[in-house]
Amino acid sequence: MAYVNLYSVSHFFIWFYASRYIFQSWRLFFLLSIGWEILELYLPFEFAVEEFGNKIMDLVFNTIGFYLGNRIRIESPQSHMSKTTSHNQPGP
Repeated sequence: MAYVNLYSVSHFFIWFYASRYIFQSWRLFFLLSIGWEILELYLPFEFAVEEFGNKIMDLVFNTIGFYLGNRIRIESPQSHMSKTTSHNQPGP
């Protein structure tokens, strides 16, 4: 079996979009990412049966996807404004 497969690529895109649009917490990312790989050890489905090296590569793809999604995260104008001005007072 190869260490990198189509599932590895899907891991990248899932975590890229999760970090870009849903959440930015590295703690939550590691909890979910590592937790899923552990859960796959016990799932009775064929897609979950993979070598240990593939699990490591899945974590690498997860981390790269999450990092890149965070780097290019698009913030809404409202969230940007709330960081620079108060809602009760006019801006500069």
